Amino acid sequence: MKEQEPARVSEDTGPPKDRLRNFLSWLYFPWVWLVFTPFMAITTIFFGTLAATTCFISKRIAFHCGTAWAFLLCLANFTWVRVRGRKNIRRGQSYVIMCNHQSHFDVLAFYGHWFYQFRWVMKQELRKVPGLGWGCAGVGHIFIDRSNRQKAIESLEAARTLLDGGISVLFFPEGTRSDDGRMLPFKKGGFMMALQLGLPILPVTISGSRHVLPNRTRKLLPGIIRIQIHEPIDTGNYTIESRDRLMADVREVIGSGAHL
Repeated sequence: MKEQEPARVSEDTGPPKDRLRNFLSWLYFPWVWLVFTPFMAITTIFFGTLAATTCFISKRIAFHCGTAWAFLLCLANFTWVRVRGRKNIRRGQSYVIMCNHQSHFDVLAFYGHWFYQFRWVMKQELRKVPGLGWGCAGVGHIFIDRSNRQKAIESLEAARTLLDGGISVLFFPEGTRSDDGRMLPFKKGGFMMALQLGLPILPVTISGSRHVLPNRTRKLLPGIIRIQIHEPIDTGNYTIESRDRLMADVREVIGSGAHL
């Protein structure tokens, strides 16, 4: 069978656009390093500490410390986030959220504008980041060791108990950020969790974040990020044996979001 063309969720940036972006990022550089970067450091430590403290009272309240942190950082970078498809979320329902990943700014855009309870699956190394690691650990976000498959599986198994009362879990199934807008191959962990728990998958497409902060660069710019929430996919129509078909169907839906 002919291999499918990798799905693309944002426009190409050719050499003329690259040159323009480099020029604009040079002009924006003073704001990034004199204002945004210090503000990010201060708010990360402040809200991380606040989340790590308030989690003893309520993890749900502590979760919204992250919402405030991410929302303020988007504002500080003049980044406007537009969310479509909220009608596809049913209150009180837990989902396995599957989202494409192009930029570090995906996390800020999503966390700062989602508003519903979720737990984020992130790499173990982020636990060591001052403020961020403390807060995420306190809230109950899920750290996985990507270098140790067995430990990663154990972390996901332990996370099942968190998904009650409408709390969802967020996966970036590519596992890392895309350089050119093409989605990378999906990893199976999140799909296996959805199938085993019988939870619906909520596909989400983020577009525009790669132009705010491309992968492998610190050249930050203001911009508009769009989040498209698609209709949930009922995993009851699939089995463990047909997980590859489920992965392909979710991938197709996410890839279609750039055109909405």
